[in-house]
Amino acid sequence: MQIQQDLLRFLYLNCFKRLFRQLLKFLPPPTQQDEITMRLDRFLCKQADYSRKTVLALLSQQQIRVDGEVVLHRDHAVTDFSHIEVQGKTIQNTSARYYMLNKPAGILSATTDPVHPTALSLLTSIDTTDLHIAGRLDRATTGLLIVTNDGKWSRKLTALKSIEEPAIPKVYLVETAYGISPTTAQRFKEGIYFKTENFTTRPAQLEIITEKLSRLTIYEGRYHQVKRMFAAVGNRVVDLHREKIGKILLDPNLKLGAFRALTLHEIYWV
Repeated sequence: MQIQQDLLRFLYLNCFKRLFRQLLKFLPPPTQQDEITMRLDRFLCKQADYSRKTVLALLSQQQIRVDGEVVLHRDHAVTDFSHIEVQGKTIQNTSARYYMLNKPAGILSATTDPVHPTALSLLTSIDTTDLHIAGRLDRATTGLLIVTNDGKWSRKLTALKSIEEPAIPKVYLVETAYGISPTTAQRFKEGIYFKTENFTTRPAQLEIITEKLSRLTIYEGRYHQVKRMFAAVGNRVVDLHREKIGKILLDPNLKLGAFRALTLHEIYWV
């Protein structure tokens, strides 16, 4: 009798495991949290060197404000951009910043580099300590480069989307070494297979402007993607300029090497 019960229990558990694995296939993939948060007490202990006991006492005395409001609970969620005051003293007051840069050729899309000039070195009139680049360009490519200190926002802008998600278009002006063949637009629309990554690009739109000049809209940001796409159809890119990411269009008034802050409209569409 005991053996039969053990056997039934074994069969039941294995059946449940198989069913659970099958159900997992139909669940959507986990998504990144919209906001990177930390509990207020942990933040003050870690970043401001307060003890837990002191934080609890300050909360009970209504001596802590977050974004102008008195906070009474230690598990109140704060972010990198929360304005935090303790006993009238500002502990954190970091604002989110967003810029567009008209990147010249020869500039590295990096924060620092021991050899080459970097994109951040062109932002001479502002503090660049906490800034990073959202969507890099290779050294020879010119045009729109986004710089920010908002990691959540930049991830939304640059993360590779699943096939079900709406992708963000990126528009490039492309000059090629040879005339663009009549079949190129159709090949790009069908998608180009990259063997190294075992990946086929999403359908891309090619607008032929002149024999060797075109405007290409792609929906990923793979390594040297535009150059590799043209190489796949027997052509070679000699000049590449990014004009647009989503609804952020490179300001035509920005000279090479110049930058400006993004407008609210440019920020909030992401």
